[in-house]
Amino acid sequence: MSIETTQNAALKIDLESATPQERVAWAAEMFGDELIMTTSFGTHSAVMLHLVTSVIPDIPVVFIDTGYLFPETYRFASELTESLNLNLKKYRASTSAAEQEALHGRLWEQGEDGLKRYNFMNKVEPMARAVEDLGARAWLAGLRRSQGETRAKRAIVENQNRMTKVYPILDWNNRQMHQYLTENKLPYHPLWDMGYVSLGDWHSTSKLEAGMTEAQTRFGGQSRECGLHEPSGSVDFQI
Repeated sequence: MSIETTQNAALKIDLESATPQERVAWAAEMFGDELIMTTSFGTHSAVMLHLVTSVIPDIPVVFIDTGYLFPETYRFASELTESLNLNLKKYRASTSAAEQEALHGRLWEQGEDGLKRYNFMNKVEPMARAVEDLGARAWLAGLRRSQGETRAKRAIVENQNRMTKVYPILDWNNRQMHQYLTENKLPYHPLWDMGYVSLGDWHSTSKLEAGMTEAQTRFGGQSRECGLHEPSGSVDFQI
């Protein structure tokens, strides 16, 4: 099915007014076993994981492990994988964190070009392998418009080159996220209570301080995106 056909189908059922569960069900019907989802096991990741697997229990859940995540994130990932019985597919860079630092130094400290190289090696390339290995044509991701300017004008369904991306909770705010967690007795990331509102690698994530936006807590405010969800659609995951 072409991207144009997919987008036309999305318009016919008005995904903007649909519930998150209806959006997930639409994606499952549209793409079948060529649909995956991604998770970072971030602050509110339990929402997407619970919501999606309640509709598609066996969906492949891709987790990109950079090797630089907080210890709490690894424990949180283990907890949710077991409690939600996730079909987890973990992918890492082809070069270990220790080897990368030995050969290239701390790339995330080397300006914009260093950060782009770091993100490609540790996030974009592993995701490309996941897409190829799993035969995916579409993926569900937990982006929300309230998370920053790069996400504020996104559509529920969009194209990133040859991949179709669907954002079931794109229009949810923090109140709705908290309500879903509470109603379904789900945990949020333990670092939330310490002031972390958006979580990634320990070296590129900071607490939310007075006067900061959520986007400014990532990558020292240089960028909200890590390469996986660039608004330009410049990353091609079909290798």
